[in-house]
Amino acid sequence: MATNADSTPSVPVSAPLVPKKENITPIGSKITELNESRAELLNRIQGLKQDLQNWRSKLDTQVKIYRDELSEMKKSLSVEVDQLRSEFQDLRSTLQQQQDDVTASLRNLGLQDVSGDAKEVQDPKVDEKDGEVCSSPVEDDTKKDEN
Repeated sequence: MATNADSTPSVPVSAPLVPKKENITPIGSKITELNESRAELLNRIQGLKQDLQNWRSKLDTQVKIYRDELSEMKKSLSVEVDQLRSEFQDLRSTLQQQQDDVTASLRNLGLQDVSGDAKEVQDPKVDEKDGEVCSSPVEDDTKKDEN
C-alpha cells in the first residue's frame, strides 16, 4: 500500500526570498546614471529655451527694422506722389493758359466760332489714305490773312 509520505503532495522547493546577486545591478549606479541623464536633458532644455529667446529677439529686431523701412518708403512715395500731383497741376494750368491765349488770339483775328475752331487746331485730322495732315479751315484762313 501507499505510505502517508507518498500520498501527501510534495512541496516544491521554494525560491529564496532574497534575489540572487547575479540578477541585481547596483541600484545606486542606476540612480546616478538616471540623475546624470536628467541633468543633461535639463541643460539641453535650458539651451533650447535660450536659443528660442535669442531667435525671438532677433526676429523682433528684424521686424522693427522692416517696419521702419516700410514707413520711410511710404513717406517717400507720398512725397513723390504729391510732387507729381503738383507738377501735373502746373502742366494743367499752363495748358489752360496756352489754350486761353490761342482763343484770345483767334478772337483778335475776328473769328466767330472760336471754340470749335480751337479744337480743330489742337487736333488736326490725318487723312488715312494719304497719311497727310489735313489743315483746318482756321489754319487756312490764318495763312490767307498773312499773305
